[in-house]
Amino acid sequence: MPTSLLKRATAAVAAYAAHPDPRAALANTVALVIVSNQPFYPLYLWWAVSPEISPAWFTFLSTPFFAAVPAAMRRSTLLGRSLLLLAGIGNTLLCRATFGPGSGVEIFLLPCLVLATLLFPGRERIVALAFAGLAFGAYLLPAAMLGAPLHLYAPDEYAALQRLNFLSAASLVALIGWLVPAPDERTARRDETDRPGRT
Repeated sequence: MPTSLLKRATAAVAAYAAHPDPRAALANTVALVIVSNQPFYPLYLWWAVSPEISPAWFTFLSTPFFAAVPAAMRRSTLLGRSLLLLAGIGNTLLCRATFGPGSGVEIFLLPCLVLATLLFPGRERIVALAFAGLAFGAYLLPAAMLGAPLHLYAPDEYAALQRLNFLSAASLVALIGWLVPAPDERTARRDETDRPGRT
């Protein structure tokens, strides 16, 4: 790909993810990072777990929803942030159904919980609690309700799949922590100046 075309593509993605609300911008970035990584998940599965990667193709069903988060955010930040959580929890349930409970894919509910606590401040805390409850409910959903997995892996393959999912979810949590907006330094300095005893 020519350098100029790559720069234009990168700028277009950055513009699509941009938003004046820091929480909305965080959600947009996370959604697009997930979109960019989803095509590689079958390759990770093939390399780290097994040549049988057919269950991984179902993860692409959630790709349009993650990709639509910035567009939804422009209509309503509440809608966009909610869509990200719904796509994340829904994708986790879908993967749990296709891979089975032994896959450890439920670990992806952890970044969903982190996002729920970060994206809904103030009067929206009730929305955060609702999504947290939805994530816990998804974890506690009996495996029998989701049916049989598409493929039964060997015990050592399930162990490798658990490691892969843990590393992926942990990387996502680390990214979220890295992207959390830092406090405004000017506000911090102003607070220090306004403290009693300072002139």
